[in-house]
Amino acid sequence: MTVDETGEEILPASIAMAWGLQERPGRGPKRGLSLERIIATAIDVADTDGLTALSMGRVAADLGVTTMALYRYVGSKDELLILMTDSAYGPPPPAAEPREGWRAALSAWARALMDALRAHPWVLRVPVDGYPAAPNQLAWLEAGLASAEGTGLDAGQRLSTVLTLTGFVRSQAALSTDVANFASAEGKSDQEATSAYARLLEKLVTPARFPALTAVIMAGVMDRQESADAEFLFGLERFLDGIAVLADSQA
Repeated sequence: MTVDETGEEILPASIAMAWGLQERPGRGPKRGLSLERIIATAIDVADTDGLTALSMGRVAADLGVTTMALYRYVGSKDELLILMTDSAYGPPPPAAEPREGWRAALSAWARALMDALRAHPWVLRVPVDGYPAAPNQLAWLEAGLASAEGTGLDAGQRLSTVLTLTGFVRSQAALSTDVANFASAEGKSDQEATSAYARLLEKLVTPARFPALTAVIMAGVMDRQESADAEFLFGLERFLDGIAVLADSQA
């Protein structure tokens, strides 16, 4: 973060705009053009053609304006990505009822985050070049921390719990998206792609060199592999099991 001549930290323009702390341009060079329309159009490009297709020129063309017209509203593509990402996350769902307990609350929060990431998988490709500071992202962090309050863990442990869970959800979302994209490119279902991979491994793996992997292949695990949702829920439940053990040990 940069500072001004007095040493005060200056918010990045994208963050200031997201929070409504920086005056937005008035009427643009084309009637109806606004920051909100620019963000929505950019998200549509990323949803349809992926993040690699996103450029200021592409967004301008889809809006029917010149590229320079966009810079009246957003200073750079990097700023646009920050605003797009925060908009794509949207607000978190309402908090679970306290009577449901922290485990149900954290589980619901993680599932909702997974849904948000799957709805806009390009978010996972946006470089993480700083801590989250946009309003929706902080609202998700707030909701996660609130969900963890019933654990009895201290503030630092609750933050670590939410950050670690966020990393798990992002990893699972990225993996399931990549597998689905690969299978689609091969003209196969996820299960068909996994079974084909198992057949390939059978030709490469020997018991002497890969005994543990051989045992998994011979058990036919890959041929009856659970869905991406089931794999996610398995990992989520084991994570929550671990938090429960920690919470019980400090009760």
